[in-house]
Amino acid sequence: MQERSKHFSEEPDVKYSVNLKEKAMAPLTSRRDFIINSGKAGLGIYAGSTLLSSCSSTKKLVTGNSNTGFQQTPLPYSYNALNDAIDGTTMEIHYSKHAASYATNLQNAAKNENVDMNKPLEDVLGKISKYSTTLRNNGGGHYNHELFWKSMSPKSDQKPTGKLATAIDSGFGSFDTFKTQFSDAGKNRFGSGWAWLFVDGDKKLRIGSTPNQDNPLMDVAEIKGFPLLGLDVWEHAYYLRYQNKRPDYIANWWKVVNWDFIGTRYQSVI
Repeated sequence: MQERSKHFSEEPDVKYSVNLKEKAMAPLTSRRDFIINSGKAGLGIYAGSTLLSSCSSTKKLVTGNSNTGFQQTPLPYSYNALNDAIDGTTMEIHYSKHAASYATNLQNAAKNENVDMNKPLEDVLGKISKYSTTLRNNGGGHYNHELFWKSMSPKSDQKPTGKLATAIDSGFGSFDTFKTQFSDAGKNRFGSGWAWLFVDGDKKLRIGSTPNQDNPLMDVAEIKGFPLLGLDVWEHAYYLRYQNKRPDYIANWWKVVNWDFIGTRYQSVI
């Protein structure tokens, strides 16, 4: 239940359409309905400053050649296309409510802080310590989700190929070992956050995790590098189907990873 209470403290701007007195008296079985309703109400996200790391700092930040804008891009598949891992209702709420609010809040914060939205969002994240908490929370949330959607596909090959496959075998011993370590990063992330496969300053593959909506591009993150693959382990990403069973969500999520996209992304930085 800790993650549930954490969401209440991390999302102070949510304006629920629920009478709080009545909610306090509602049975615990209404939690699923509450999550759906809260998603529909729109979200404002808070990210804390506590950081955990699974690797050492890097010599130089790898930035790659991909640029992320400040606008939400269309979902590259239908809401129910990833049903092997994520149900359509969760995808719709996640994309159209949670992620959409990150994009809107980011644009508002960028205007307030005179950020040039014609430049890549990566430029802002790399010096995020100079900006407000609001920009950090929503900039990270928008970037992370834009990568998340593209990192999945209904036509997954199940395993990487080419240079990425070779690098995974070299760096972790085998693909299965990599999957175990990455899955553990997601399972062991306390509360809300992300698990990452990223390229560090030495162009080595690393696995790590960040809290809330932080990511390895941020100058405040303890793990630094170019994100190749990110797994959302916020409760709203999986609760409707999996409830509190995050490991089951992660196990099924591997079925929809878009290894072709991740492989292309890797080749852009090596």
